[in-house]
Amino acid sequence: MEPAASAPRKRPRRLSRSADFERVYRQGRSIGGRYFVLHLFPRDGGGELKEDPRLGLSVSRKVGGAVERNKVKRLLRTAVDELVEQFDPAVDVVVVARTDAGELCEREGLAGVKRELSELIADAGKQGA
Repeated sequence: MEPAASAPRKRPRRLSRSADFERVYRQGRSIGGRYFVLHLFPRDGGGELKEDPRLGLSVSRKVGGAVERNKVKRLLRTAVDELVEQFDPAVDVVVVARTDAGELCEREGLAGVKRELSELIADAGKQGA
């Protein structure tokens, strides 16, 4: 008999509509770091389930070519999946990669991305975002 596999980690839902991104950018708070900017928008309960944080990513061409941008996005998704418990469940989050984010991903990989995001999340908590 096979041992039971551990329960898969819960992934945050994704922001996909441009209206959701615009609302987070215009009405939310932003916390900036050297490599990433977190935009946070607390959702009210207006008909929406408040059970999961929702995540959006923005990695522009300034970060690098398609291969580098996709690598940054993969590492960001993995890091956020592992750090999802640190977010308030009723929040929409957009992570914007700054130009140097590609360098961080090349140099330090997932550990560097997780460290940077953890610091930003902690700063957001201190500021009451």
